[in-house]
Amino acid sequence: MRLLILGAMLASLAGTVVVIAGQARGVQRIVPVAMQPPPRAEGLIGSRFPGPPLTMVVLGDSFACGYGAGRRRETVGVLLATALARHAGRPVRLRQPAFVGAMSADLPHQVRAALTHEPDVAVIFVGGNDVTRFASLGAAARHLGDAVRRLRATGCHVIVGTCPDLRILPPLRPPLRWLASLRSRWLAAAQTAEIEAAGGYPIALGELLNPFFEADPVRMFGADRFHPSPAGYARTAAVCLPPLLAALRAEGVIPQRRPAGRG
Repeated sequence: MRLLILGAMLASLAGTVVVIAGQARGVQRIVPVAMQPPPRAEGLIGSRFPGPPLTMVVLGDSFACGYGAGRRRETVGVLLATALARHAGRPVRLRQPAFVGAMSADLPHQVRAALTHEPDVAVIFVGGNDVTRFASLGAAARHLGDAVRRLRATGCHVIVGTCPDLRILPPLRPPLRWLASLRSRWLAAAQTAEIEAAGGYPIALGELLNPFFEADPVRMFGADRFHPSPAGYARTAAVCLPPLLAALRAEGVIPQRRPAGRG
C-alpha cells in the first residue's frame, strides 16, 4: 500500500514537472513579443537648474530599461531622474548600463560601465529573469550584493528595487504561477539581506507595487502582458521615489527640503 501511495505521489510530481516545463517554454515564447526597443534614456535632465549635475546610473534588466515605454520620459530612469532634479535643485546626468534580458550575473559588467561615470547614485532593478530562467537564486542574490558593495566602495549611494512577486504576470498559469511566486519571494528576501549587508537601500516592490498591478493589470501591463506599460512605469517611479529621496537626504546628498521656487 505504501508503495502504491509513493508511486502515485511520484507520478503526480513528475506530471507537475512536465506541466511546469511546458508552461515555462510557453512563457519564453510569449515574452519576446515584438515591441519597440526601449527609448534611449541617457542624457542631462533638469538643465534649467543651477549647479553641478548629480550623476545617476540605472542598472539591471528590461524593467530598468523601460522596455514597453514608447517615449523617453516614460521610462522609470527618466521619471526618477526628473523628480530627483526637482527635489535636489540640480541637474541630473542619467546613464543606463542596464540592458534587455540581463540577469544578476550580468551586474559585474554593468557596474564596471557605471563606475566610468563616477556616479553619485545608482538605481538597480534585477531578478525577474533569474526567476523565469531558473537561475540559482542564491548566486543571483550574491551577484547583487557584490554589485552594491562595489558601488558603495566608491561613495555611490545605491537603491535597489527587489524582485516583485511574479504571480501577478498574466501569462503565468498554475502550477508555474505558484513556483514563480515562491522563487520571486525567496529571491526578494535574499536580495534584501544582501543589499542591507552591502550598505544599500532595498525597496520592497512586492509589497509596494504588486497591489497596483493586481488591481488593474490591463492598464499596468504592456502589450506583451509581461513588462509594465507607461502607466506601470509611472507607478513604479511613484513608489520608488520616496525611499530614494529619503536615502539621499539621510546621506546629505540632497537638501532636506525641496528648494523653494524651483518647479
